[in-house]
Amino acid sequence: MAVLGRIPVEFGAVFPHGVYATGPAEVLENFETKRQEVDKESGLPVWVVDVYDADPAAGHKASAIRVKISAEVCPVLPEPSYGPFRPVEFGGLTVTPYVEETGKRPRVAYSFRAREVRAAGGGGKSAGRSGADKAAV
Repeated sequence: MAVLGRIPVEFGAVFPHGVYATGPAEVLENFETKRQEVDKESGLPVWVVDVYDADPAAGHKASAIRVKISAEVCPVLPEPSYGPFRPVEFGGLTVTPYVEETGKRPRVAYSFRAREVRAAGGGGKSAGRSGADKAAV
């Protein structure tokens, strides 16, 4: 059996220490067309949220992650609570492993997508929901 495409995962299983957004959601621009990326599965515009994994064992490079969210409108993140950091969670999280060809040796990397982003702890209003399935990277 082959696993193809996006693999659904639980937020807490992937990020047991949580994540912190470092700024607002932004348009994900297609490099070639210079227009906003559109999700191939849902047809919705794609936004990106830069986060840091709070896992103390994660290396500096491994802790900086981009999560893509497909939504009709730009998701609004909670206000910063620790300097510029905003504790958030992602609903409908998926991961797609891929081989990244950098330097001398290829490595396995992961692309993260979600249907929604909300304040950590499940509290607060969720952002990025429009009724359709949404995903990222």
